[in-house]
Amino acid sequence: MMSPDDLVGTLDFLRRAEALKSTLRSGHAASGRPESTAEHTWRLCLMAMVLADGADGLDPLRLIKMCLVHDLGEAVGGDIPATDPRAADKAAQERRDLLSLTDTLPPARRDEILGLWEEYEAGTSPEAVLAKGFDKLETILQHNQGRNPPGFDYAFNLAYGAKHTARHPLTAAIRAVLDEDTRARMAERPAG
Repeated sequence: MMSPDDLVGTLDFLRRAEALKSTLRSGHAASGRPESTAEHTWRLCLMAMVLADGADGLDPLRLIKMCLVHDLGEAVGGDIPATDPRAADKAAQERRDLLSLTDTLPPARRDEILGLWEEYEAGTSPEAVLAKGFDKLETILQHNQGRNPPGFDYAFNLAYGAKHTARHPLTAAIRAVLDEDTRARMAERPAG
């Protein structure tokens, strides 16, 4: 059972993490409205749940936990798109933001979240390899599915996250399908 102070601190963390529901990304939903980081994270976790059986030798719960925390720092600092010049410093900023966001959690829980985030960033464990690959694939899936503004650069998808999606046979196979979807979206656009 949590102590009253730990419970208060945990609820404070959850209240502040709610900001992910309003943190907008550069992608658009199928309805045409901007996508939130929370929506991206939800579908990333769903991808991990329904696709993790295709990968041997990993801990599915650890994979889903990693997916849950991978963009958690964005509740403080917002999303920085891959095309933004600030993206070069994104990991350092997200780490600082994550430390700030989790400062009211009990130390063991804060350490668990930070450890999962650092493992994701390092990309060396089987779970991190899949989490990073799925993260890139979910973004591409959304770009292809979304009702995007005129001039949306679908060609971006063809190179985005290629080194991460090539690291596992499952993510490489999914990538091949999504690249075909991207090419189809590119072909739909009227010639300018």
